[in-house]
Amino acid sequence: MAADWVNYHHLLYFWMVAREGSISAACEKLHLAQPTISGQLKKLENQLGGQLFDRVGRELVLTDLGRTVLRYANEIFTVSEELRGALRGEASGRPARFHVGIPEVLPKLIAFRLLRPLMELDPAIQLVCHEGAQSHLLGMLATHELDVVLSDAPISASASVRAFNHPLGQCEVGLFGTAEQVAPFRLGLPESLKDAPILLPALGTTLRNSMEKWLLQSEIPVRVVGEFDDTALMKVFAEAGFGLIPAPMAIEQEIREQFSLELLCRIPQANEHFYAITVEKKLRHPCVVAISEAAAELFSGGDRAAL
Repeated sequence: MAADWVNYHHLLYFWMVAREGSISAACEKLHLAQPTISGQLKKLENQLGGQLFDRVGRELVLTDLGRTVLRYANEIFTVSEELRGALRGEASGRPARFHVGIPEVLPKLIAFRLLRPLMELDPAIQLVCHEGAQSHLLGMLATHELDVVLSDAPISASASVRAFNHPLGQCEVGLFGTAEQVAPFRLGLPESLKDAPILLPALGTTLRNSMEKWLLQSEIPVRVVGEFDDTALMKVFAEAGFGLIPAPMAIEQEIREQFSLELLCRIPQANEHFYAITVEKKLRHPCVVAISEAAAELFSGGDRAAL
């Protein structure tokens, strides 16, 4: 509906005030009277349902809503200027932006290995990473705010979002800890893990489910001393010696080098699967193709024997 559209001129006046720092400075730039800009700002605030600025002394300070609107306004008017340049036959020096959704539970080292080749593409792209709950990221994918969501769990057939799973690969899961932590448990595995301190990813994650299934089948009464939404933070606690952690074997070398953790054992029948989720049925975007190629290399290691 037309009534829901944001007035372009109102947004321009707001953008100029935010950039210049005051209404009077924006008036000089736009060659307009102060009541005109003040009135248009009020109309924009009414349309958006909140204040864009707070007055602190003589200064105008952006509200949370104002900062959000400014972020989009910057994008809109930058693209607008590029459009005018393109119509004049001028080349844009701005790299294309590629937006990636990364769930909090996805190992950051895996995400880095998959995305690193994008930084070397020609022509160059600007990588924009968004982190959050997978459900939120899939909503952003549906509204085309994201180009792809990387995940360790496929989107279900019952999801309200129409998107497609593109399997990237799989790898075994290992149990890691500091040298001091793993030493007492090396002999007599897995029974030796009785009462071992364990750090686990959040409930409901695929890695957590794999660990709980193994522990239940093995009848090993471990001590869960911490649960984490963010697996990177979990590794930091493991590095400090607070417990053993499960992690994908595909990044074993990075875990050893970056966190000084050693592999205690591989977990039987536990495999991490990884996916690129897009709204396209076939992989066409060059960045998603590059991710797929990086995954083929990352997960190409042969199967190794577990416990």
